[in-house]
Amino acid sequence: MTRVRAGVRLLRRSAGRLKARLGGDARNDAGVNTAEYAVGTLAAVAFAGLLYKVLTSDAIRSALTAIVQRALK
Repeated sequence: MTRVRAGVRLLRRSAGRLKARLGGDARNDAGVNTAEYAVGTLAAVAFAGLLYKVLTSDAIRSALTAIVQRALK
């Protein structure tokens, strides 16, 4: 009886490891959402920096100034 129980335990452990490797274990996916948010936040910050540089460039600044002055006339 002891060998049977040991065999069942071994099978359960092996099945759990296989399930975890195949992605069925939610505990192993706990950090995925955090990583996705981090990458998304990093992309948003990079895009905001690029947009800031474009909007504060001399060409865009003069174009926006011309549009506002034309609108005020």
